[in-house]
Amino acid sequence: MSAAAPSVAPAASGSVAPLPAGSVAPAAPAGAPLRLDVITIFPDYLRALDLSLIGRAAGEGLIDLHVHDLRDWARDRHRTVDDTPLGGGAGMVMKPDVWGEALDEVLALPADAAAARESAAGRGRRVLVVPTPAGRVFTQRTAEDLARADHLVFACGRYEGIDARVAEHYRAAGIEVAELSIGDYVLSGGEAAALVMIEAIARLRPGVLGNPDSVVEESHGASGLLEQEVYTRPVAWRGLDVSRAWPALLSGDHARVARQRRDRAIARTIARRPDMIELLRPDTLDAADRAALARGGWAVLDGAAGPVELVVRPAAEADLADLVDLAARTFPDACPPFLTAEQIARHVAAHLTPGRFADWLADPRVVLTVAALGRDATTRGGRVASGELIGYSAVLIEPGDGGAPPPGLDPRPDGVTVPAAPDGGAGLAAELSKVYVDARLRGSGTAAALLAQAVRAAAAAGVTALWLGTYGANRRAQRAYRRAGFAGAGSRTYDVGGRICHDVVMALNPQEAAGEH
Repeated sequence: MSAAAPSVAPAASGSVAPLPAGSVAPAAPAGAPLRLDVITIFPDYLRALDLSLIGRAAGEGLIDLHVHDLRDWARDRHRTVDDTPLGGGAGMVMKPDVWGEALDEVLALPADAAAARESAAGRGRRVLVVPTPAGRVFTQRTAEDLARADHLVFACGRYEGIDARVAEHYRAAGIEVAELSIGDYVLSGGEAAALVMIEAIARLRPGVLGNPDSVVEESHGASGLLEQEVYTRPVAWRGLDVSRAWPALLSGDHARVARQRRDRAIARTIARRPDMIELLRPDTLDAADRAALARGGWAVLDGAAGPVELVVRPAAEADLADLVDLAARTFPDACPPFLTAEQIARHVAAHLTPGRFADWLADPRVVLTVAALGRDATTRGGRVASGELIGYSAVLIEPGDGGAPPPGLDPRPDGVTVPAAPDGGAGLAAELSKVYVDARLRGSGTAAALLAQAVRAAAAAGVTALWLGTYGANRRAQRAYRRAGFAGAGSRTYDVGGRICHDVVMALNPQEAAGEH
């Protein structure tokens, strides 16, 4: 009879207090063993606790485990523990008087609630855990909290459940009562749920796990993420070769392995549990985390409570006016400080016009991508409306047949080499002409998402050399491009409103890099 509530509600008085996602739970006490009592009408059901980690921990004195038969406290010749529900209805309800005698003895409390409250004072943290479909959902945070208790008593109900006055009485007697559920389904009794909860709790106690790092690097841990996929030898098995699918694992570069594991954990959580992504705390996420989240469709906004859904899509004709406005707003952010406002305005008027963007939208050799948020959000820079364009990128592909280039395509710098296509044919070059993001979204990962999409689009078009130019003193932009796989490929000069600027040129092969994203 253990099932789940739909979400974790704030803890009321006398209930288990969940920790926020991303929080590190305080360590369980390292002194006395955790006392665990389980009361059930099927004590043999709990024999599984004698096995594996829990059995070993009990044998080593790390936990003090006791299983009790509820019928031992029944007073009639039939050892009755249930009766028909008051008011009628199907099923049977477990009797409060039998449960009361059992719990009084196990908890060493007098029957009177006031006397019990006085007796309970100063005797450590004791929790009565009642598995029930009507309980709060049991999570890893709950397990971490209960692992810090001194004494846990599991009351395994059956039939239609335990008379509600039992939980009410022990709350009044000063005992912490946790009515908990392990999932949105109903079982025949609380024993299976108790087994699940006891294992989840006990493994968090000091010494129960051989490697304490196992608790940190796992799903639903302090990171707030699911664990990434894991592999072992043989490296190649039934046509599946880890060395090809995930070469970093075998690189010996521990920092690179750690980063890719983190990226894969983020990607897996996005795919399977997006609800967990919304609970991530922005102050626990570095630039690489934000880039990984953005590539999966989540932006981390400065000042927002958590990640927000990010939509990256092909630009459409309906975006034309907004694109022109966004381009005019964002171009100055990447300009060298020595350029005047007049020079910048002259460049925008000549190259970022409605006509230029209309031509790009109509040209199949131009991949124009835009980004927007999936819902309204407030950042420190101001409010961003759902659907409002917040960033864009433009990939301009060279004509493979020697024809006229797309409008706005810059001459390819000498340092950019064009590798052959994967099939050995002629390679193809393209310029990543634009990657701009609204200043309110700076640091959100949106630029990384646009970069990743540009690389994928270039790869799909058969491009083998994707290059860009960025102001030589803009180290922040160069770091972002390097994180996306770009490497230095020389330099070039670039005219902005009549003033010559010096750019660093960077390039990558999308055929090799697309898989990384």
